[in-house]
Parts: sequence; structure tokens; C-alpha cells
Amino acid sequence: MEGHRGGSANRLISLDAIALGDGPPERRECKIANLLSFMKHAGVTNTVWLTADMHYTAAHHYDPARAVFTDFEPFWEFVSGPLHAGTWSPGRLDNTFGPTAMFEKGSSAGQDDNLAPCFGLQFFGRVDIDGGSGVMTVTLKDVDNCDLWSVDIVPRPDARPSATLAQHS
Repeated sequence: MEGHRGGSANRLISLDAIALGDGPPERRECKIANLLSFMKHAGVTNTVWLTADMHYTAAHHYDPARAVFTDFEPFWEFVSGPLHAGTWSPGRLDNTFGPTAMFEKGSSAGQDDNLAPCFGLQFFGRVDIDGGSGVMTVTLKDVDNCDLWSVDIVPRPDARPSATLAQHS
């Protein structure tokens, strides 16, 4: 049922999602490649994608050093949800944009996909931004509000878009 799992912006190989399989961008993947390239050349850094409705939880880090397509800045994708639906096992990653699974949790190989909520494998994420330092903390949690995995993302004020971008008066 690989085609049923679609939704993640650029990592999950699925007929319903952007990622279509390993290799250079093709078809819908070209739209993501164009967006990532535009962001890089505009000086946009520290991008975070929040992806829902994948029926498991995960933290993926994308890096052009690991990718087939390389014209982008590294970024994070955090996956969680839905909070009350069947749980799936994490899908295979597409190498087009160089993802690495830093954390994944869903149904295991010994369990069926679409595992009922009564098994407690439901997930959500929490994002906190410290007002003083600007550090963004992303925490993946289970249905009992227990922390499963967390990362601090430090702002990069030196990497702000340049003044040559469109200015509003």
C-alpha cells in the first residue's frame, strides 16, 4: 500500500507525494527543487518543514552533500500525526534531496501497518522558540506526552537574505 502513504513534502517515495524515487528531480520533484534553489539564492536558511498526516513520527535532516540534487541549503523536516488514526511504519527515504532519518517511530516490522490507536503509537510534535536566544526546540512526543526525541536549532542571523531582495516601502 505504498501509494496510500503520500503527503510528506519531499521525502517519502509515493505516488501521492512529491518524492518519486531515487535520482535527479523529475515531474513534481522539479517544483521542490526550484523552490529549494530559489531559497538558497535568496539567502533563506534554517528552513524547517512541518509535515503531518503521515501516521508515524520522524525527524529528517536534508543536506546537499548527501543529495543527487545539490542546489539548496540544508534543512529539517519534522513529521507527526495524525494524533488519532492508524499507525504506519516509516517509509523509505528518497535520495534526491539527501535526507537522513535522525529519528523515526511508527509500527515495527513485526506489526501491521494501520495499527489501531489502542496500541498507543500516536504522535505529535511541539515547537518552542526561546524569546531571548531565538533557539527553536522541536520535540517529538508520544500520545502520553513523553519526549521521544528533540533538537535545538540555533538561529543564523548572519545568513539573513541580502538587501538586494525586494523591499517594501
